[in-house]
Amino acid sequence: MSLPFYFEAAEGPELPLLVSVPHTGTEVPPEIAARFASAEVSALPDTDWHLQRLYDFVPRLGARLLCARYSRYVIDLNRAPDSAPLYPGRFETTLVPTRTFQGGPIYAPGAEPTPDEVRQRLGAYWEPYHARLTRELAELKQRHGYALLWDAHSIRTQVPLLFEGSLPALVLGDALGHSAHPALSKALLTVFAESPYPHSHNHPFRGGYITRQYGKPYDGVHALQLEMARATYMSEDAPFAYDLVRASQLAETLRAALTAYAAAAQKRL
Repeated sequence: MSLPFYFEAAEGPELPLLVSVPHTGTEVPPEIAARFASAEVSALPDTDWHLQRLYDFVPRLGARLLCARYSRYVIDLNRAPDSAPLYPGRFETTLVPTRTFQGGPIYAPGAEPTPDEVRQRLGAYWEPYHARLTRELAELKQRHGYALLWDAHSIRTQVPLLFEGSLPALVLGDALGHSAHPALSKALLTVFAESPYPHSHNHPFRGGYITRQYGKPYDGVHALQLEMARATYMSEDAPFAYDLVRASQLAETLRAALTAYAAAAQKRL
């Protein structure tokens, strides 16, 4: 099997920055897809659609880009390997999801993954992605003295099982201040305040497994998560069309945010 991720190195002068996109993958092995419960599931509605395309400027900015190849329905790269909950008491999908964000079944009755299959997927898809993520952060820290991680996500504007009401366009998560130096979050919130997009901080998402696991400011690794409402750059309904005009505008804000992230780190760290 080929590598379960895509990686692009920085072009030109390098920033100490890695952008991780764990939910943009759309590939599903045929033997898994054959067990899906419906055509609706096969359309992969919970994908963080088009983020590899939206963030295609990252290497030219001088940062590294790591993107998942496989669907989060195969395995969720932003969940703990033991499937420990991120938000106890709230609905959330597991390491190998069996329910969609709408609550419907992913697999036909009796076709759900067994514990042995979950372990196999962990080794085949999850571990290589996290090994590469760990390696890239270690290289950046060794080269620059610290490393910055940006975990990129998007989701439907309304998902009642996950949060109430409508999601702001941009949600910055820093694990309630534990995953990055506060000056870094402050710099990004300033950029968002000057943008046309409504935004929030740590609500309703404060960062998933990747942000919480790798963000260790005391050890020179800072991690932030950006969750975005998909309506800011695409159609939220199938066939999930990319909107060039909206995406271009959003990419400008993302470019400004990543630049501010690196600049604030250079000043404070």
